Amino acid sequence: MHPLRKQRLWVVVFIVAFSSLAVALVMMALRENINLFYPPEKVLAGEAPVGKMIRIGGMVREGSVIREAGSLRVRFDVTDFKGTVPVVYEGILPDLFGEGQGVVTQGKLVDGVFEASEVLAKHDENYMPPELIDAMGPDHPGPKKKAP
Repeated sequence: MHPLRKQRLWVVVFIVAFSSLAVALVMMALRENINLFYPPEKVLAGEAPVGKMIRIGGMVREGSVIREAGSLRVRFDVTDFKGTVPVVYEGILPDLFGEGQGVVTQGKLVDGVFEASEVLAKHDENYMPPELIDAMGPDHPGPKKKAP
């Protein structure tokens, strides 16, 4: 084989190998950082992964908010009116958080309890994330999805 041809072959092999490695690393990083959304009904059905970072959303069930005295630890239930998931959160809750209000929480499911690392409250009485409206179905008491 001619030396120039051999050198070009090695350059091409190096470029292909390096590109394959870079694509594999990017795909691994994206797969681990994705946060999927699950309504309480699917969490209770066992469709949500245990111990992995996910988001659940619904309404804060009336009468379920329990604050521990002397700490920022709060327990509450999130419901989509088809199922209810208990949530534990330690931190400062958003100003708009309250019973009967829409909420999206991010965290991990551990032993049937959702341990939230972040709690997001809806921004006014008429707003609800489109994915939450879809998950709760047409019979939920919250705002209805607008037609395009």
